[in-house]
Amino acid sequence: MAASQALYCCPTLPAADIAEHLRLQGWHLIHTREDGSSTAPPPIGLRGQVGLVWLVEASTPRLQRTLQCLRGLRTPGPIQWVGVLPPEALDLIAWRELVINHLHDHQTHPLPCGALDQMLASAQRRASLLQGGGALSLANDDLGMIGRSPAMTGLRQQIRKVALVDAPVLISGESGSGKELAAQAIHQQSRRANGPFVAVNCGAIAPALIQSELFGHERGSFTGATTGRAGLIEAAAEGSLFLDEIGDLPLELQTNLLRFLQEKTIQKVGSSRSLQVDARVIAASHIDLASAVATGRFREDLFYRLNVLPLHLPPLRERLADIPALARHFLRSHLAGMSHTKVEGLSQDALSALLTHPWPGNVRELQNRLRRAVVMADNSLISAADLGLLSQADSPALALETIRDLAEREAIERALDRVDQNMTHAARLLGISRMTLYRLRQKHGLGDWPAAA
Repeated sequence: MAASQALYCCPTLPAADIAEHLRLQGWHLIHTREDGSSTAPPPIGLRGQVGLVWLVEASTPRLQRTLQCLRGLRTPGPIQWVGVLPPEALDLIAWRELVINHLHDHQTHPLPCGALDQMLASAQRRASLLQGGGALSLANDDLGMIGRSPAMTGLRQQIRKVALVDAPVLISGESGSGKELAAQAIHQQSRRANGPFVAVNCGAIAPALIQSELFGHERGSFTGATTGRAGLIEAAAEGSLFLDEIGDLPLELQTNLLRFLQEKTIQKVGSSRSLQVDARVIAASHIDLASAVATGRFREDLFYRLNVLPLHLPPLRERLADIPALARHFLRSHLAGMSHTKVEGLSQDALSALLTHPWPGNVRELQNRLRRAVVMADNSLISAADLGLLSQADSPALALETIRDLAEREAIERALDRVDQNMTHAARLLGISRMTLYRLRQKHGLGDWPAAA
């Protein structure tokens, strides 16, 4: 390695011999805390955006601390994380989801140093692509969210509005529709953008541990509490607390959360004093909380405290026009740093299959199917079979209106890109009037561009 590179490590540093090997390879190891901060500031001018999850024990508390590190670390560019985990971790659903959703690559213990070097080199290549911008970068105007369908255009407008105030937000939407991404966008557009973004999956923490995880505990407050510990709510001070799957929070803890929303104070387990915490709460649920209130599974007063600014994420089947752009983005992302694949793009058969699939798993399912296809494809163009979907010959035909709309939208996008977004020149290229182009642009939710260069 020509110059020293930053390597962010969580939840622990690698074993001493591995750490020494990495330093000899030019990596500067930075141990990150649960809130995303580092134990020591990196040297000025240090390059690199690579992270290493080094896991020895696959426990639930370790899972939460790892997720906090991955989500809370604030750096100039996105971190490309790789992981080395014990084999038994991959037998647990929560750890498999962490690997799928957060890691560029992973291996299990024991791992030869050469294999670790290759994995880190791949992550560094992808980080370099992302830092260089281009096709893999998402425009700030898009809030990090892909898609220009009317549904997504409206969602971005709502996010910008709710970000301006400091009231609680309740995000609803099906699993995999991008609720955490929307929460991150709200945080980044708010006055708290420089503070921490702490995400908590209320359904992934063991019921016996969730009060301690959220509110913290004092030393000796329960068996095994050898030291005091700050909770996740306290870690979100001056920033945003994202409570995912809030409907899974036990009723007894809903009372404590309600008190925090009302008074902005928490009380650690084993403590008799209250602690003031300034954190904005953004909650999300894939279940209908109003129905949960009606059946007694969720507190009515807490529901109304959270539902000040409601935000609904549309399922992928309601924004089919965004699928080609999403598929291209995920494909480029999965191909970055992979030198052993022939894949170059999607076949027309694959695209048709993507557009006819009902997407019960929404965007997360699309991402995972593209990841699978990159690995399984034998040809340069991914087929429907590589995606695990029915081919166009075996699936119901696309509605004529859907095909027409998609073709129309793609023609407009290509024309505008070709003339650098000049509306007059694009209309001439398409053989339509400029007013017609304005109308079609609004119909397809393609944003506001200048009429002339």
